[in-house]
Amino acid sequence: MSEDEANGDGAPEDEPVEEEDEEPVDLDAIGERLDRFEEDVGALQEDLEAAETEDDLDVVEADIEAFREELESVEIPEPPEEDEDEEGDEDVVHPEAELQDRYDDIGSDVDDLESDLEDQRGPYAEDVIGEINGVSGTITGTRWTIEGDEELIEATEAFLADVNDLLGSAVSLPGDLQPREGAELREDAPDQNEEGVPERLDATLDAVVEAVEDADLDPDDDAETIADLLESTDEFEGDVDDATEWTDLEVREQLRREGFYDVLDHVKDFPPELHALKVHEKRGNVDMILLALDSLGSEFMEGHCMDALERMGNEAAIDPMLQKANRRDTKAMSILGKIGVDDEEVVDALLDYVDSNPQLQKPAFRALGEIGAEDAVQPIANQLVDDEPDVRSNAARALGLIGDTRAIEPLAGLLEDDEEDRVRASAAWALNQIATEEALEIVAEYADDRAYLVQAEAERADLEPAA
Repeated sequence: MSEDEANGDGAPEDEPVEEEDEEPVDLDAIGERLDRFEEDVGALQEDLEAAETEDDLDVVEADIEAFREELESVEIPEPPEEDEDEEGDEDVVHPEAELQDRYDDIGSDVDDLESDLEDQRGPYAEDVIGEINGVSGTITGTRWTIEGDEELIEATEAFLADVNDLLGSAVSLPGDLQPREGAELREDAPDQNEEGVPERLDATLDAVVEAVEDADLDPDDDAETIADLLESTDEFEGDVDDATEWTDLEVREQLRREGFYDVLDHVKDFPPELHALKVHEKRGNVDMILLALDSLGSEFMEGHCMDALERMGNEAAIDPMLQKANRRDTKAMSILGKIGVDDEEVVDALLDYVDSNPQLQKPAFRALGEIGAEDAVQPIANQLVDDEPDVRSNAARALGLIGDTRAIEPLAGLLEDDEEDRVRASAAWALNQIATEEALEIVAEYADDRAYLVQAEAERADLEPAA
């Protein structure tokens, strides 16, 4: 007896076992179910049209959810694969495909019902509050002109009148924002660091939100009031959008309102911005130089602004110059060096260019040297073996400016071994800058050097007192 026979399996091991035929799907029964679904969709549409209250809509919503769940339980089989005789015959339509099309149409009708139901709900008090908060965000998130402030005040006053009329509330503007008939607009630009009109209007609108919440508006009983509030809020939003923003002004008008031209008794240079720039530099008004740099789009004026900032070396320029330096602006790197503040963020930004191309390395080396960045000593010393003589020379001079004694040994090696005399001269100059007894003694030994520039540095080392 074989193993299969012992196990009660009389079929040979390699003989395929016949699969049982699947029971045919009753397509007629599916079609009848879809008939009922189509009738039910119509009934749901009628129920939705008849709904008058939120409670009515809740009932319709529950019915739609139950209907969708039952619809999704229907499984329609895939159409059979086409026979060779059917290929190219456009008139052949399988009943499975027809059923699927009907099923898809019913599903689309349910989607429309759900959308119509949402449209029929509300409006709600929450919608009003959301709209008010949106307008408030626009007011506080925008910089306005003086005219814009006045227009915002007028728009808010009109909105408060509508709200108070609809809710019976008594929200009002702060006393110092009450419009005064015939009052002239201020000529000075608002200080953006102080709590100005937008911030105080924001607090007023917070009070409006509280009034809406306290009214406890019912979406059914107070639907008309809610709709009127939404209409008023839309008008308020339109008025705010129409108010004059700072960006609506021309550049010269912005500068005028910021007081940039106030220093001009007469125009000596053309354009007048250049004359004003010179006066502001002389007076140390770095904020005005930065304003002009940010506002004026010409390369001509940008160059003059950057030159002025470099000459001034004012710490107030660190952040804007740091942003430019991070965008590979070599002039900004030079300005950071002139400012000379050993700031971690500044040093890190400049260190990014220490191992870059020579056009970026040179200003970065120089700036790090002028700053005296001790954290840059090793990264710069690593460049003393670069293939390019200019890179080695600039790195040596940067180490001299930093003045860290850790650079003495690598600079001494450069002075002794480098093939380029101008690089060796830079190493000697750097050692003289460090000016410790050890550094000066190393340079002094090269009084008879083959290169005149190295001899000159050696003579200077003999005259320098040890640090």
